[in-house]
Amino acid sequence: MHTTNQGTVYKKIIGHYVVHAGDRVITCEISSRLRKDLRYPTADPTSIRPHVVRVQKIQAIDPVAVGDEVRFVESADSNGMIVEVLPRRSMLVRREATGPFARHAFVQVVVSNLDQVVPVFAAAQPTPKWSLLDRYLVSAESLDLPSLICITKLDLVADSGIAAIAEMYRRIGYQVILTSAVSGDGIAELGEALRGKVSVLVGKSGVGKTSLLNAIHPGLGLRVNAVSALTGKGMHTTSNLEMIPFSEDGGPGGGVVDTPGIREFGLWQVADSEIALMFPEMRSYVGTCRFGLDCRHDKEPGCAIRQAVASGNVSQERYESMLKLRAG
Repeated sequence: MHTTNQGTVYKKIIGHYVVHAGDRVITCEISSRLRKDLRYPTADPTSIRPHVVRVQKIQAIDPVAVGDEVRFVESADSNGMIVEVLPRRSMLVRREATGPFARHAFVQVVVSNLDQVVPVFAAAQPTPKWSLLDRYLVSAESLDLPSLICITKLDLVADSGIAAIAEMYRRIGYQVILTSAVSGDGIAELGEALRGKVSVLVGKSGVGKTSLLNAIHPGLGLRVNAVSALTGKGMHTTSNLEMIPFSEDGGPGGGVVDTPGIREFGLWQVADSEIALMFPEMRSYVGTCRFGLDCRHDKEPGCAIRQAVASGNVSQERYESMLKLRAG
């Protein structure tokens, strides 16, 4: 009888999974049973012999994700087979369209058991688009994931309103760290915020993630960049996704995942009428408009959110982002 072991998936390479189990690293495949959903009788289990009554394919591109805690059995050649995925405490997901004319949608779990989403934006070069930041934040809110906002390249701007932008998001309740890999501003604070956690970086290429991570932990950014260069090519941008261990000795216990090619996630599960709920500063106003939950918060009279914008309790920029997201 094979002994079942437990570990964490740190890397995916099309059909293979690299699992960290203590100080060991095992390359695994997955059991075919994980690609199927086995349905059992709902009667009292003591009254009938357990047996499968229905088998259906799981509506997911891959039943195993980076970050998953899994159980696996080892073979004589020291490889393994994943036989169980343990319950996930959090997930970063997106919809993947497949089939003719993309009519069939499957859920893709990009990373599981993560602690925070880290949108990274440059203060300049490239020019930041704060509406994209709002999209990231709303997506994270829809998945009940905390966000840490990191603004880089602070050394390239004197006073372009970045401090005011940071303060606006801080008032909402988000942690914002202003950084520069050149001057060293914010590097220690960001390193402390990442340490001991599984963090997913999101943001456009060129914002300075590599330089930033190298400033925190020499060599870390180069490793993440190498993975990003590989996974950022082709259609299946996450087929070779990897979590880079953040600890100084390179072992398990927290890590950084870059998500090249992923510009949005999670929003496909949110109805238009629920978008405002994903903006923390607007949440308390939802349902208090004259037209209640039917209010679109656009031109309707008696809209509580529009009144909050007029009184300065909700920023005009965030309000416009909400309308843009509602419009699709």
